[in-house]
Amino acid sequence: MKEQGKFNGWPFIGDMSMERKLLLVFLVIVTLPLSIIGIISYKSYSESIEANTVAYSEKLIDQMMDGIDDYIEDMKRISSMPAYVNEIKQNLIASNRYHEQKSRGEGDTGSRTVAPGDFDLLLSIQRGIEGNISFINNIKRGTNSVYIFDAYGNGYYSAKDGGVRLDLDQSYKFWSRQARDSSGEALLFGTQAYTTNLQSTRYAYTVVRKIVDGLWNPIGLIAVEANISNMESQVAELDKVTRGKSMIVDQDGKVVYDSDQKLLTMDISQTMLFRNAQGAAGSFYDTVSGKQRLNIYSSSAKTNWKVIISIPVDELTRDVKLTRNATLLATLIIIVVALIISIVLSFALTKPLKQMIQLMKRVQNGDLDVNFLVKRRDEIGLLGHQFNRMLARIRELIQDIYRIEEQKKEAELHALQSQINPHFIYNTLESIRMTAEINDDVEAADMISILGKLLRYSTGEVTGRTTMKQELLYVRNYVELLNCRYPGRFVLQIDVPEELNEYNIIKLVFQPIIENAAYHGLDDSKEHMHISIRCEFTADKLLFHIRDDGCGMDHQTLDKLKADLKRETPHKKSINGGIGMKNVHQRVQLNYGAAYGIELFSELGEGTDVILSLPLPSYRKESISETEGGDLD
Repeated sequence: MKEQGKFNGWPFIGDMSMERKLLLVFLVIVTLPLSIIGIISYKSYSESIEANTVAYSEKLIDQMMDGIDDYIEDMKRISSMPAYVNEIKQNLIASNRYHEQKSRGEGDTGSRTVAPGDFDLLLSIQRGIEGNISFINNIKRGTNSVYIFDAYGNGYYSAKDGGVRLDLDQSYKFWSRQARDSSGEALLFGTQAYTTNLQSTRYAYTVVRKIVDGLWNPIGLIAVEANISNMESQVAELDKVTRGKSMIVDQDGKVVYDSDQKLLTMDISQTMLFRNAQGAAGSFYDTVSGKQRLNIYSSSAKTNWKVIISIPVDELTRDVKLTRNATLLATLIIIVVALIISIVLSFALTKPLKQMIQLMKRVQNGDLDVNFLVKRRDEIGLLGHQFNRMLARIRELIQDIYRIEEQKKEAELHALQSQINPHFIYNTLESIRMTAEINDDVEAADMISILGKLLRYSTGEVTGRTTMKQELLYVRNYVELLNCRYPGRFVLQIDVPEELNEYNIIKLVFQPIIENAAYHGLDDSKEHMHISIRCEFTADKLLFHIRDDGCGMDHQTLDKLKADLKRETPHKKSINGGIGMKNVHQRVQLNYGAAYGIELFSELGEGTDVILSLPLPSYRKESISETEGGDLD
C-alpha cells in the first residue's frame, strides 16, 4: 500500500516503462545544463557585441569627425588668405571705389553705360582677383569654388570643375547678412543645394569670412565652398565597417550629409531621432518601419556637427544568431546521441533491476553518494558500471561548479574590499589632524593636512585631467611633505608664467619626476637639493625643464633609462604604488601624440635635467598661424 501511495502522486511517471524513465533521465541531465549554458552565453555574447559595437563606432566617428574638422579648419585658413594678400585687397578697394563713383554718377545723370576707359580697369581688377582665386583653389584638395565679393556684391570666382552658382546674388545677400555682425571670424554654413551654370544640382557646405583692410574696415567677403563629395568616402567606409547608415547634422538639426543622400539640407530637428541624440555622445534604440535600430552618435567640439549611425539590430546580432544556431544544432545532436544511447541501454535491461531502480530514486532525491555493486559482466553489470561513472562525473562537475563559485565569491570579496570610500580615509586623516592640533602638535597636523591634500588629488583616475595651477600646487605640497620628512633638504623653484594657470593637462606628470629625483638623485654630500621647474615656449611645443642638482647618472644608467622609455610595454604602477617616469611618458604620448613625452639628460655629479614636452596652448597656435599667414604678402 505504501508503494502504491508513492506512485499515486506521480501516476504518469509511475506507470511509465523503464525504458522511458531512462530516456527522461538522459534528457534532464543533458538538455537542462546545455539550455542554461546556451541562454547565458547568448545573452552575454549579445551584450558584449553591443558594447563593443558602441565603443568601436564612437571611436570611428571621432576619427572621421577629426578628419572633417581638419578639413574645415583648412577651409577657414584659406578664407583668411585675402587678409594677407595685398593684391586682393587693393583690387577690392579699387572695385569698391569704381562702383561707388559709378553709383554717384548714375544718381546724377541716370546713365548706366560703362565708359570705354573703364573696361580696362574692370578687366584688370577681375584678372587680379580671379588670378589669386585660382591660386587659392589649388592650395586645398577638394575645394570646389572660392568666391570673393567687393562691398557692393560684385562677385569674382574661379571654380575648379566649372560649376558656378546661378543664385550667386541671393547667396551673397544671405552670407553678408549672416556675417554683418561678425568681427572677421570665419562662419561655417551647413549643406545647401544650388543649381550651377551647367544646369546640375549640387550640394556644398561653405565657410564665409569678412575681408577687412588695414584699418579693419570691411572691404569685401570671401566664401570657400566644399562639395559634400569630400565626405562620401569617409562615410562610406564608416558604413562598411558598422553595416549601418550614417547621417551628419548641424547644431540646428539640418542634415549636412547622409549615406543615401536623400535627406540633404532637410530639417530633422523635430524628429525623435534628433531629439534622442542629446549630449555630446551616446546611444539609444528606436524602431522604424517595424525594424529595431541601434543609434550611436557623437559630436564635434569644433563645429558642433553631430554624426548619427543607425545600425539595424538584425545586422548587429547576425553573428550572435549564427552562434545561437550553431549552439542549438550542437545541443540537438548531443540530445539525439543521448537518446540513442538511452534506447540502446534500455533494451539491455532485464527484470532484476530493483536495486538499480532504488539507487536511481536516491539519485533523483539528491543523494549522489551511491554506488552500484557490479557482480557480473552481463548487461546489468555493464549498466551498473556506466551508472557509477555517470554519478562520478556528476560529482566531479558539482565539485568544479562549487570551486568556481568559491572563486567567484572570493573575487567579489576582493572587489568589495577595493571599493573602500576614499572619503573615509580623508575624514580619518582630518580627525587625526584635529587631534594633533588639540595636542599642540602643529608639525604633525601640518604633515597630515598636506598628506590629505595629496591623497585627495591623487586618488582620482591617473588618466583624469586638471589645470596647470592645480598640478603645480600638488607638486608644492609634495615637496613640502618631503621637507617634513627630510627637514630643509629640498628647495623648489617654479618658473611658469601665470598665463598657463588654466592650461588643461593630465594629472600627475611632474610629481613622479620630482619623486624620482628625490629618492634616486639625492646627494648626501650637499646640504640642499635644488629642484626647479622652468617653462619654455618653442615654435611647436611647450617645454618644461625639471632640473635637479643631485648626484646625476652615469652614461650606462642614462642609456638604460632612455631605452626603457622607448620600449612599448604597458605602463604600470611600481611596487610601492608610485607612478614612474615611463608611466608619465606613455600617458603623455597616449593623450597628446608620439611627438610629445619625456627626454633625459644627466651627467654624473652634475644633476639631471628632464624635459617634458606638451602641446602649445590654443592661443599660441593661433598666434603662430597668423604670423605664418602674414608671410604670404
